[in-house]
Amino acid sequence: MRIAVVAESFLPHMNGVTHSLLQVLAHLRRRGDDALVIAPSSGPGDGPRAAAGYPVHRLPSFPLRNYPDVRVAAGTVARVRRLLADFAPDVVHIASPFVLGWRAVQAARQLGIPTVSVYQTEIPAYAARYGLPWLEQLLWQRVENIHGLSTLTLAPSRFALEQLQGRGIGRVHLWRRGVDTARFSPGKYDGAWRASVAPEGGCLIGYVGRLAAEKQVEDLAVLAGLPGTRLVIIGSGPLRQALQDRLPEAHFTGFLGGEQLARAMASLDLLVHPGESETFCQTIQEAQASGVPVVAVGRGGPLDLVDPSRTGWTYAPGRLDELRDRVLDLAGDGIKRRAFGRAAWEAVQGRTWPVLCEQLAGYYVQAIEIKRRALNAEARTYLA
Repeated sequence: MRIAVVAESFLPHMNGVTHSLLQVLAHLRRRGDDALVIAPSSGPGDGPRAAAGYPVHRLPSFPLRNYPDVRVAAGTVARVRRLLADFAPDVVHIASPFVLGWRAVQAARQLGIPTVSVYQTEIPAYAARYGLPWLEQLLWQRVENIHGLSTLTLAPSRFALEQLQGRGIGRVHLWRRGVDTARFSPGKYDGAWRASVAPEGGCLIGYVGRLAAEKQVEDLAVLAGLPGTRLVIIGSGPLRQALQDRLPEAHFTGFLGGEQLARAMASLDLLVHPGESETFCQTIQEAQASGVPVVAVGRGGPLDLVDPSRTGWTYAPGRLDELRDRVLDLAGDGIKRRAFGRAAWEAVQGRTWPVLCEQLAGYYVQAIEIKRRALNAEARTYLA
């Protein structure tokens, strides 16, 4: 197949969308498919012009105020339409569509090319976190318009699937994310790293992710003062300084990637994730592959990933007293914590990226067939 991948964000900005796209592109390369990536520029240096051996076409972009790592593509539907027409794909994969994705789905529709739109970010939920609650309904209208025009929509969790269906969006299918169980494994445990972040020892409670408003990292202040524990914050983002002021006893590592992240993850005793707007939450799977139990908020993607009283705990949104109690339960019981960690590791075996990416290729074929049948029906109606 020929697949045009339209990415709302891409390298060098590393996040869940970028990570999954790199896995998809690597799989398409192994299959022998042809692909083109269309993505925003990254400012100075403009970012890589190729990924997995495929060309990356960069569109002009501008940074979001107070969050320069996130860039919004400029340009028009006509410009995206020209790029798609020149490449002539069989299908367009639109990752986490919102601004560039809205142009892409319109352009593809005008050209009669099927689209598979991957819902990955609950952007409307960000409105209140950024002090703009009045924007939420307008943002949902954009989401509904994009996915209403898409041939297929893929949701990463049952929560997200039901959320989209509840807003009247049809042709929604479940497509979860894979996890690299070779990179993330209990064998990456690093005692020296543990000693560097907690010289006095104790239970390491970790958070891994962006330091941004939608992640609600400030909720972890409720864990302050838990005896025999050390909070470790792994990641970077616009709120780092504010969070360091709010969580003075925590250790901040900054951004970690590759083997550094794998070693740090496997060296934690417990992962916590407080963000309520996660459609999936890849870091939970990575912790589980590392043999680390998880305490996460009981909304969104974590509901599919955390099996309470077996691989970790969930707590009700807003109930920070529950978060503290759940963490205390595992931090204070090493036997239970290790049992949960073993169960977490077992739970993710088999969820490999090749398996999930081959399922995605099947959705591409399904979208192409849906579009073909629709075009044939239109032709028959015209001839009649």
